[in-house]
Formats: sequence, C-alpha cells, structure tokens
Amino acid sequence: MHCDSRTPDEFPLWPRGVPGGRRRAALTGILLLLACAAATADAGQPPPIAPAAGGLHAAASPAPPASSPTPLATLVAEVEQRNPQVLAARQAWNAATQVPSQVSTLPDPQLNLQQVSVGSPVPFAGYTTSEFAYFGIGVSQDLPYPGKLRLRGEIAARDAAAAENHAETVRRSVVEQLKVTYFRLSYIQQTLGLLQRDAALLSDVAEIAGDRYRVGQGSQQDVLRAQLERTKLLREIAMNHREMASLEARLKQLLDRPPGSPDLATEALTETALPAPADQLLAGAPAQNPEVAGAQEKVRKQSLQVELAHKDFYPDFNLQYMWQRTDPAKFRAYYMVNLGVRLPLHRLRRQQPELAQAAAELEGSRRDYEAAVQQTWFDLRDQLAAAETASRLLAIYRGGLLPQASAAFDAVLAAYRVGRQDFTTLLASFSDLLKLDIEYWNTLAEHETALARIERVRGGKLP
Repeated sequence: MHCDSRTPDEFPLWPRGVPGGRRRAALTGILLLLACAAATADAGQPPPIAPAAGGLHAAASPAPPASSPTPLATLVAEVEQRNPQVLAARQAWNAATQVPSQVSTLPDPQLNLQQVSVGSPVPFAGYTTSEFAYFGIGVSQDLPYPGKLRLRGEIAARDAAAAENHAETVRRSVVEQLKVTYFRLSYIQQTLGLLQRDAALLSDVAEIAGDRYRVGQGSQQDVLRAQLERTKLLREIAMNHREMASLEARLKQLLDRPPGSPDLATEALTETALPAPADQLLAGAPAQNPEVAGAQEKVRKQSLQVELAHKDFYPDFNLQYMWQRTDPAKFRAYYMVNLGVRLPLHRLRRQQPELAQAAAELEGSRRDYEAAVQQTWFDLRDQLAAAETASRLLAIYRGGLLPQASAAFDAVLAAYRVGRQDFTTLLASFSDLLKLDIEYWNTLAEHETALARIERVRGGKLP
C-alpha cells in the first residue's frame, strides 16, 4: 500500500470557505494516516476494505435537492392569494363595508288604504249620501330623531374599518408564520446535509478504527466510541427528517396546497442586516400596526355608541299624509297630515343602563388601545434585541468560535500524530466543531425569524 506523504491540510476535499471544510480535510488526512499505519504494522494482513464507490468524496458533497429552491418572496405572494384565513378575513371586511348604507337609511314608507262606510257595514255604504263616507289612500314614514341614522352609519363604518385592520392583521400574521416556517425548514435542510456528511465520515473512521484494533494498534474503546458517535448522528438525522416532514406539511397548509403536492426546497439562509437603526424602526411603530389601528377604531366606535345612547332619550316621529275621497259630485275631498311622536316612556327604564354600558365599554376600549400600544412597543423592542443579539453571535461564531474550535481540532490532530492524544479526544473535538456548525445555522435562522416578526409588529415591510 502506498502512503501519501502529504499532510492532512493538503487534501482539498472541501473549499476552505465552507464552515467545517478545514476540519473535514484534516479528518480525511487522519483516515489515510490510520490506514497507512494499519497496513505498515501487518503487511501480511489483507488491506482494509475500501469504502464503497464515492466514499469520502461522495460523503463530502451534499445531495442534490429534490427540486430547485423556491424563493421566499414567491411563497409570500402565493400565501396572500390562497390562504383560507386571509381570504376569510378579506370577505368579512367586504361584508362589513356593506352595513353603513343599510343602517343609515330611513325605514321603508308604509302605504295606507282606508274606507269608511256610513249607516251600514257594507263597503261604500253612504258614499253618495254622506260626506263622512269616503275612500282614502295615504302614505306614512317613520322618522328617527335627527342624528340617529347618521350615528348608526358612522358606527358601522368604524366596524368596517376595524374589519379592514383585522384583515391586515391576519395577513401579516400568516406571512410571519410562513417566513418562520420557511427559515426553520431552511435550517433543518442545511443541518441535515451537515449531519449526513459527518455520519458518512464517522462511518469510515469506525472502519479504520476497527482495522487498527484487529492488528493490535488500537483499542476496542476507540471502535466503540466511533460507532457511538455515528449512531448519535443517525439519531439526529432521523429527528431532522421528522421535523422536516412536519415543516413541509405546515407550509402546504399555509399555502393551501394539497397534502400530496411536491415538497418545497428552500434557499440557503443568509444574514439580512437591519435596514435602519433601532430608534428609527421604533419611531411611529404603533401607528403602523394594524392591531393598534383596530383598537383605535374600537375607541371611536364606542364614543359614537355613547353619543347614540344619549340620542335615544329623544323621541322618534311618524309622518302621515292621507287623501280621502267621497262622492265627487256632491262633496269635496279631504286632505289630512298627521305627525305622530313615539314617546320613550317605557324605553327610559332601559336607556340609563344602556348609557352606562356604553360609557363602560368606551373606557374599556381606551384601556385596550393603551394595552395594544404598550404590547407593540414591547414586541418590537424584544424582537430588535433578539435580532441584534443574534447578529452579534453570528459575528462571534464567524470570527471567534468556529476558527478557535478549528484551531483546537488542529492541535488535537497534531498531538494524535505523535501519540500524545487518544482517539476519543479526537472524536470529541470533531463533535464540538459539528455542534458549533449547527448552532451557527440555528442562530442565523433565529436572526431571520426576528426580522420577520419585526415586520409583522410594525404592520408593514421594513423601510
């Protein structure tokens, strides 16, 4: 067996720009060194079984995606057009816009027909002999006290405005759910590739450790530890597949796609910088939040309800006009106008409680509005802090943790070469690097999630 004299750093299996590339190249070198050591120690033994076709090199390359990645912007446009919750909220808003014209319209007029007989119950008896017998036709109209119809229309208009804000709230919430799910799925797909590659590498490590154990150069503990680490990765891969299936189902639910439709491939996560300083993002945030706007519309509505409750103390009217005709050859026609007043005598017993109820609801709506404003400030500050913290952590990972962990692995590798370090410590250092890789991608997903929630809290896209 020919042993290559190159150092582990000279095996360029992974680009150095890829997280973990340096340590994977180093690990490949270790595998070859171990294989050479096993072959040299026992030349009479058959050489170790070579990995299957495409072994190390195939493990290093991520599997091609099942489909081309779908941009997040495409899915956002689709969810706004197809999501049932968004569509239902829009229809509720459309329905609410039809109410103001209904409640602000006068009641329908009433047509009245009248016939009076004199001397006999027979119809038209006395029509030609008495001026008190007549046939009449008229119309009557109920007239609410001035201002009541206008107030009812304005109250319905405020309900329609609140429905519009609710529709916008639902849309923002669904878009946020879509983005959070998309970012999580992208993280899972990214880490799944890392786990699959490292599981293949650990499988090769376990084989070589077994070869060394068989020739007396290694210990059974090395073999067992390598197998244990590989089994842990297989467990993580299985759990990632389970979560990925759940996230795919969630995306299809939000997009109203059939359950059997093809799964989605996501774009790779990249860090998105805040488009403006935190103080600029905080400025005017409550005014741009649809939940706050909806609470404000409720305050306006309740204020109008109080005004209407005061108006209900005043009476409503009924105007009637009647034309009466008797024998035109002998008698003249009658023209009658009646104005009726509906006295609110019995209604007064309920008007005071209704006014007190309206005043209490107005005060409650003001407190709800204040709570919505405070909640908006809290949510926005909280998500800004989360985004800024994640951004700092990402910088630490890129500029500190990952390079330092790689350097530590190189130190363990150098010690292992001269027999000053054991195989278990080498695997532990490898596991630390894998853990930091996964934490990096998780932090990146959390950063993008925080930005998505900032968009929802502010009620619109970031400036």
